[in-house]
Amino acid sequence: MKTAGTYLTGQLLLAMPAMSDPRFDRTVIYLCAHSPEGALGLVVNRLVDHINFPDLLDQLNIETDTPARQIRVHFGGPVETGRGFVLHSADYTQDSTLQVNDQIGLTASVGILEAIAQGDETPRHSLLALGYAGWGPGQLDHEVHANVWLQAPADDAILFDANIDSKWDRAVASLGIDISFLSSDAGHA
Repeated sequence: MKTAGTYLTGQLLLAMPAMSDPRFDRTVIYLCAHSPEGALGLVVNRLVDHINFPDLLDQLNIETDTPARQIRVHFGGPVETGRGFVLHSADYTQDSTLQVNDQIGLTASVGILEAIAQGDETPRHSLLALGYAGWGPGQLDHEVHANVWLQAPADDAILFDANIDSKWDRAVASLGIDISFLSSDAGHA
C-alpha cells in the first residue's frame, strides 16, 4: 500500500465560474495526490454516458450474472479515459491501493471491480471513475493562485452520495460562500 503526497491531497477543488475549459465547468475534483511532481484528482460530479457498470464488467471479462452492487461510472477527467479508478473508503485495501488519507483510498485494479461485482468484501463507500485530472509540476499551484480553483474540505456526502447535480453547490456552501458573489470577471485593485 502506498501513501499519497501532501499539499492539497485529500481536499476538493471546485472550478471557479471563470473556468475556461468546458470539461471542468462547475466540477468538483477530489485530489488523490499533490506533490512537487504534480497532482492527480478525480471529478466526482460527472457521469459518463457511453458505458454502465455491467457493460464495463463485460469488457473486462468479469463474469457475473447480475452485479451484487450497481455503481455508476463517473468521468474522472480527460487523462487516460480508458483507465478505471475506484475512490473508496479506507475500510478496503489491496497492495496496489494508494492510501490518500485515513478515510480514503484509491485503487486502480480489476480486483476491486471483481469484489464489487461479486459482493465480496467491498468498501463501504466507492466511486468508479474512468480517466483522471492531472497536473504537471507546479501547474495546479499556479492555477490555484490564479483563482481558477477554490479549495474545500472533502466529506463522504460530497464524495460518495448519488446527488451529482448539487455537489458543486453544496461544496461551495460548505465554505460559507454565497455563490452569487462568485464572479467570472477578475478584478484588480
